[in-house]
Amino acid sequence: MISSGTSQNASLLAQPGTVAFLVIFAMGVALFFVFRSMARHLRKVNLAARDEAQERFERERAGAGGGPSADGPPSGGSATGTGT
Repeated sequence: MISSGTSQNASLLAQPGTVAFLVIFAMGVALFFVFRSMARHLRKVNLAARDEAQERFERERAGAGGGPSADGPPSGGSATGTGT
């Protein structure tokens, strides 16, 4: 029979519930920083794509006017987007 004295002498870190909690908590903290960094990088990419689209629009507008019109779809396309 196992004596009850050995379970009372166990430290808090030797209990599986405590260790599992610390591991999960550390992973949660790491994920918080990873997701925050990812959001920051996605914001930069979104701004860069928006600036590129704005520059392309201004070049097409300043060009010969053969680009897409502001009233409808680009030439050769359909309003439904099916391509037929």
